[in-house]
Amino acid sequence: MSRNFLVIDPAERPDVVRGLASLARARILRLLHRRPGVNVNDIAEALNLPQSTVSSNLQILESAGLIRTETQKGRKGNQKLCFSAFDEVLVMFRDDVGGVDANAIEVAMPIGLYTSCEVSAPCGLCSPHGIIGLLDVPGTFLDPDRMNAGLMWFTRGFVEYQFPNNARLVGRAVAALEFSIELSSEVPGTATDWPSDITVAVNGREIGVWTSPGDFGDQRGLYTPDWWKLKGSQYGMLKSWRVTPDGAFVDGVRISSLTPKDLDISAHHSIRLRIEVKPDARHPGGVNIFGRGFGNYDQDIVLRLTTEA
Repeated sequence: MSRNFLVIDPAERPDVVRGLASLARARILRLLHRRPGVNVNDIAEALNLPQSTVSSNLQILESAGLIRTETQKGRKGNQKLCFSAFDEVLVMFRDDVGGVDANAIEVAMPIGLYTSCEVSAPCGLCSPHGIIGLLDVPGTFLDPDRMNAGLMWFTRGFVEYQFPNNARLVGRAVAALEFSIELSSEVPGTATDWPSDITVAVNGREIGVWTSPGDFGDQRGLYTPDWWKLKGSQYGMLKSWRVTPDGAFVDGVRISSLTPKDLDISAHHSIRLRIEVKPDARHPGGVNIFGRGFGNYDQDIVLRLTTEA
């Protein structure tokens, strides 16, 4: 299926950045992506927003070119139907655009396709359509339906993924690698102040620990399905673990001197990623891992390899 992309430089298209910088407009875009061709009244009813709020936000979105409208005859005169103009919007600085494709290899891994796991309750798995297996039963993590998971949580333990080393397949050396994951702590219910030490390791070497500040449930995640109870975890924070010749980083903050050579990537056909909450962690506050269909970022776990020129 073909998809429509919009790539912008924020310095050149501040109108698009403004159009995206609103929770109400993000909810409208999400609705139009799921239900194309709805009018103002339908949007207001679906999102429980005042019609005036929807109308003003639609004007901003249309001015930015993020939606398109069509006028059709209805039973009581004409009505304006709204459609999302793009499936994905990529915000990139112009200096970065030129070299992205040449030396970059990207692999997206659904969160349920782990190759090994060892977790403790409370724990569970959900697809965008419902709960998978039994809640708080670690054996459910072996259920074949886990491949459809969009949200998982556990208190202690780990899940490990095996990514293909596509750089080796094309005969390139890896200069840097990055994992992008939406995560939060895990507590029965939610709590914004519930720290948890989440460890990420690659090929058996620990990249570093990120301390999640809490388990977020103050508002529904942008992609979290309506059936998921509001008292449950709604969204996480999109975190980036990156290993470069200059060391290992979490969101740009250097945490160790580990480099791609230390991971011995070229010697292996796969790249193993482990996400873990250790039993001896200073803050053993569990973990939520969000994938497609849940949270604020509609993405799988993404591995990006930057190869040498």
